[in-house]
Amino acid sequence: MKSFRTHLTILALSALAGLVAHAAEPETTQPVAAKTNGEKWWNGNCERILDDIKKMNGKIDVALVGDSITARWKAETWDKHWSSYKAVNMGIGGDKTQNVLWRLQNGELEGYEARLFVVMIGTNNLFDKKTEPAHAAAGVKAIIDLIQTKQPQAKILLLGIFPRGEKPNPGRDKIAATNELISKYQGGTIHYMDIGAKFLEPDGTTISKEVMHDSLHLATKGYDIWAEAIGDKVKELVGGAAAGKN
Repeated sequence: MKSFRTHLTILALSALAGLVAHAAEPETTQPVAAKTNGEKWWNGNCERILDDIKKMNGKIDVALVGDSITARWKAETWDKHWSSYKAVNMGIGGDKTQNVLWRLQNGELEGYEARLFVVMIGTNNLFDKKTEPAHAAAGVKAIIDLIQTKQPQAKILLLGIFPRGEKPNPGRDKIAATNELISKYQGGTIHYMDIGAKFLEPDGTTISKEVMHDSLHLATKGYDIWAEAIGDKVKELVGGAAAGKN
């Protein structure tokens, strides 16, 4: 009887340790489907991405992974910069790292081989005052780890989170701290770039409405800046501007 009780105690302590360990993980690393802008709307965007993946017939040159900043490429600007590639937009408005993780675990890394993933995510996590830079960075790490596991042949261009706000503000400070952490993930197939300064005016602090119309989301000029800032690196990592052109 004593041995049986001891066994039960060990099992209970093991289960408790597991629960504590799980609870200690930041929510940024725990995959979850999103209801941002409505569950039906979000699920429809997931289906849109999966449909776009199917159209690539198993081969993708460039997949851009992110939130609304990625999702809002307009067709004309997208074609201007990405038509030479077999490219897919994997951005959904409002997504945090945990939402991207859910998507990547539920079909968005299946049925194809990609050459390059361009990842820029985390700003929505940092809107929550309780989310520390280390938490957001952990979510980014979980995403790139998952991509490497599911798509080991692919390279990853990890971008620093873009600055926001017309003038310097505490939000930018949290972004800078997060970027400092995620910059340490580079190495091997992971390449890091922080292009945030490209969006600033000559004074080095201001973001104009011409670049970010609401001081968060990019205007057309902002998307041009983004594409031009990473263009050479993308060519290098993919292996040519027309590597995937049909």
